[in-house]
Amino acid sequence: MHIDILTLFPEMFDGVLQNSIMKRAQDQKAFSYQYINFRDFTENKHNKVDDYPYGGGAGLVLSPQPIFDSIEKVKQKAEKAPRVILLCPQGEPYSQKKAEELAEEDHLVFICGHYEGYDERIRQELVTDEISIGDYVLTGGELGAMVVIDSVVRLLPGVLGNEQSAPMDSFSSGLLEHPHYTRPADFRGRKVPNVLLSGNHAKIDEWRHYQSLKRTFERRPDLLEERKLSSKEEAWVQEWKNS
Repeated sequence: MHIDILTLFPEMFDGVLQNSIMKRAQDQKAFSYQYINFRDFTENKHNKVDDYPYGGGAGLVLSPQPIFDSIEKVKQKAEKAPRVILLCPQGEPYSQKKAEELAEEDHLVFICGHYEGYDERIRQELVTDEISIGDYVLTGGELGAMVVIDSVVRLLPGVLGNEQSAPMDSFSSGLLEHPHYTRPADFRGRKVPNVLLSGNHAKIDEWRHYQSLKRTFERRPDLLEERKLSSKEEAWVQEWKNS
């Protein structure tokens, strides 16, 4: 996968992309990335990339010309049309399902804006996806892009090392993940559940599924509304409702 990041502040990304799993993924050639400072593309004599909104109002709006020219330059080098992602509060709420969808792509482009917003023609003509990481407003799209890039890259083949890690994540199965334990088996009187020490993998799998469903029932019952429950799952849910 190749990722192009259109931003006025490329240095913000280094801490995320040059460390930990993201750095290892690059070393493995699972993905590559490029910063594109769209200020370099402006035709404004004062090097501006924004202007006051027509009709008045507070703040400044990103001008279309630098963004259009940046994207056109990216597309000239691309073998096929990339997914162009705009980070904005009005976008589709981000989810694990969306991360899995984007992880199937070969080329992603992220537009990270600042100021009050974007000229609407950027949305209309260039963007394939608008994504919001939550119902709040940030100073720019950089942090949102970091979140999406991290969640997508970790799904690429070989990045996590253990191929079972990603499918077991919260939300990948439609449920929250079960509790985890490690050594010691007894820490200050708090003991690991006996089933996890039993070596009986069938019972361990059932315990994990039970705990995963229970945790979802308690913390995110909305996730169960569209889930088709098995008879065993229905019995467990009824048990918790009656308790």
